[in-house]
This record gives sequence, C-alpha cells and structure tokens, in this order.
Amino acid sequence: QVQLVESGGGLVQAGGSLRLSCAASGSISGFNSMGWYRQAPGKQRELVAAMSSGGTTNYADSVKDRFTISRDNAKITVYLQMNILKPEDTAVYYCGFWQLLGAKVNEYWGQGTQVTVSS
Repeated sequence: QVQLVESGGGLVQAGGSLRLSCAASGSISGFNSMGWYRQAPGKQRELVAAMSSGGTTNYADSVKDRFTISRDNAKITVYLQMNILKPEDTAVYYCGFWQLLGAKVNEYWGQGTQVTVSS
C-alpha cells in the first residue's frame, strides 16, 4: 500500500500563485509516476501534470507555461507550482501515484485539496 498526503491548497486571486505538495510513503519500489489531476464541479477528473521517477513530464495544454511539476525522489514528494492562476483552475486537486510492478500498474490517490481562484 502507498499513502499520499497533500498540502498547499487554498484561496487565491486571479493572477496569483499556489504550490501544492504531495508526499508518498509505504511500499514503494521501482519505476513510478506521481502527478496531479483535478476535478471541477460537474466536470470529469482531468490530468493536470505528471512526472515519472525518470524525469519525464506530461502537462495538460491548459496549464503549460503556467504550472510546473517537480519531484524529490529522495523524499518521494511531488510539487506543483501554479502561477498566473485563473478562475477556471478552481477545482479539487488530487495527487496520484502509479507504480509499475511487473506487468501491473498499481494506482493510489490522495484525499484531494481544494484550490479556489477568485476573479
């Protein structure tokens, strides 16, 4: 099992910045990815950004050039620096962890942290 603890959400005005953190602990070994999804009211959960333990990143088009994902492999922690926030970034942000074990991918989720951007 893997446990994820998120922090850093809150209320910010449009144009402002927030930094989310997610620390993983538990049975962690081998290749893995960590990242962030978000879900706004009435919408499906969508990928924001993800980063593998090898350093490969993936971003949603809507956040490129505004958000930056990074990770500390020693601490098994992923960060999401969010700049130039827009009201449409308002959502619950969920940290995800995907671990490859043989041919199987185990998936884990954090409890979510609310990000609210006021106009």
